[in-house]
Amino acid sequence: MAEPAKDYEPFFEALGHHFTNIDLFELALHHRSWTAETGRSTSNERLEFLGDAVLGLAMTEALYENEPLQHEGALAKARAEVVSTDILADLARSLHLGRLLHLGKGEELSGGRDKDSILADAMEAVFGALYLDAGWVRARSTIQRVLGPAATVAQDAPGSRDFKTRLQELAAARGLAAPNYLMRSSGPDHERTYSAVVSVGDVEATGDGQSKKAAQQAAAKGAIRALEKS
Repeated sequence: MAEPAKDYEPFFEALGHHFTNIDLFELALHHRSWTAETGRSTSNERLEFLGDAVLGLAMTEALYENEPLQHEGALAKARAEVVSTDILADLARSLHLGRLLHLGKGEELSGGRDKDSILADAMEAVFGALYLDAGWVRARSTIQRVLGPAATVAQDAPGSRDFKTRLQELAAARGLAAPNYLMRSSGPDHERTYSAVVSVGDVEATGDGQSKKAAQQAAAKGAIRALEKS
């Protein structure tokens, strides 16, 4: 099993914060698969729980201040997009967070260092650790800076990446019944993959992902394309 990289400085530089409490940062890197195998430490799940709240408030404040006249529904859609798994996973990849993670053997062998769900959860854990290490003001400014570009895109076109909602709205506009999703899963627990088939009107589309939500979003995206061509 490959060992995670130990040089944290490139990550700290990219994030824009050098942790005072290195142990706290390292805890954010401990995936539950690693702690289950080693029994040597707690996982990053509590930090992830905290980081989710810190992230949500930081981005809510940024979106609220960026567009004083934008209504609540659009703000909610923009926030949901910015804090989504795919956006957080993309951020984690840009910071090369995956190379630092502690993973169990199963997750390591199944490509866990590049899984959207693992990367997004670890990014939230880092935000939780950042809040505990430096306080709210520093955490807020850091989060708003690294997610600023994604927030701008989301606010310019709220909900544009929420393909399930867009498909439902498109179906309603065309007088079609609500989209129907069928789910399948395959593989062992440590590398489970999901497939979704969505039917709406005469259109049927499929999508795959590492979570049910991701698979449904992928299927909905395909159905939207098909409906827009018809």
